Amino acid sequence: MSEFRPMRRFKQQLSEEECREVLRTTKRGVLSLIGEQGYPYSIPLNHWFCEEDGHIYFHGAKEGHKLDALDECDKACFCVYDEGFRKEGEWALNIKSVIIRGHIRRVNDVEMAIRIGTAITKKFTDDEAYLQHELEHALPRAQCLEFIPVHMSGKLVNEA
Repeated sequence: MSEFRPMRRFKQQLSEEECREVLRTTKRGVLSLIGEQGYPYSIPLNHWFCEEDGHIYFHGAKEGHKLDALDECDKACFCVYDEGFRKEGEWALNIKSVIIRGHIRRVNDVEMAIRIGTAITKKFTDDEAYLQHELEHALPRAQCLEFIPVHMSGKLVNEA
């Protein structure tokens, strides 16, 4: 594993457990890949953070720019941030953000794809009929992805 620079504003740094909590509770983040001609390519995505392995999972189309970029380079960065909170009497939001660097790969195991699709859907609804419909009709047309972290950092930022 390569070294990453330490956080400059270390007093704002989140603990690993705080980072994991932000990953657990947020519904979406932005995945960044190295795209065409070396330009960054970033896309907002729903995600599932798996407590068991510490990996982050996504689903999307079976073809397109995201997968083309992945074929060229498996390095990726994923950023999430919470809804924030205001301290009493202050206008500025305090936001917890987490940035994860790692490697991303396709998930081709059908059982794991079902688990990923189920977990992502359950972040948005408890409607079992909807879930079953999505698993039957949408999941076969989707490509699931596994993001394997190599470095994670988070911080609390006051936007004032």
